[in-house]
Amino acid sequence: MIKAVLFDLDGTILNRDASVEKFIDNQYERFKNSLGHIPKELYTSRFLELDSRGYVWKDKVYQQLITEFYINGITWERLLHDYLLEYKNHCVLFPNLISMLEALKAKSILLGIITNGRGQFQFDNIVALGIEKYFETILISEWEGMKKPNHEIYEKALMQLNVLANESVYVGDHPENDIKAARKVGMKSIWKKDIYWNDVEADFIIEDLSEIPIIIQKTDMAR
Repeated sequence: MIKAVLFDLDGTILNRDASVEKFIDNQYERFKNSLGHIPKELYTSRFLELDSRGYVWKDKVYQQLITEFYINGITWERLLHDYLLEYKNHCVLFPNLISMLEALKAKSILLGIITNGRGQFQFDNIVALGIEKYFETILISEWEGMKKPNHEIYEKALMQLNVLANESVYVGDHPENDIKAARKVGMKSIWKKDIYWNDVEADFIIEDLSEIPIIIQKTDMAR
């Protein structure tokens, strides 16, 4: 019987690509006096390239942009501060997230988030999306002092939910940090398809979050 479902954040329930593009577009317009000499499409594409899907922190990204594009009138520190303050207001959820969470809650399934990233920044994004109320536990790597794929962060979440690994499912988009790591702990895994990876070995593969309650039901019926 599946008692808990845990989720990754970026790329799984939060559409990070769309969120970053939305934020950068807005930031460019708000600071156009300093950035206007750069074509918006070029500024956006270079930011995304340097950002490397969130694996490079923005201090380095903005420092590089300042240097490459000869940006005057604004510092990288100011741009970074703006990112920390404003990004949460541009976060985009993947379709059907809320209805999926509601469906799982209706079955009395416990929910959690395990995400890598900076503590307050990630938590602010979750709160801004209005979804924190659905989750019994939220573990963010900076606050926990450990990050995925470390098995201890998964085990801590399971302990907090008071469930066994084989009673739990983890949903994520990263083959190593999410899927392989969760399976090593003994959890079932659901890979949310991502264009950046192919041939991921998971227990289940989905394209849309709405598929999750159906998978849980079928898994329980097969036991």
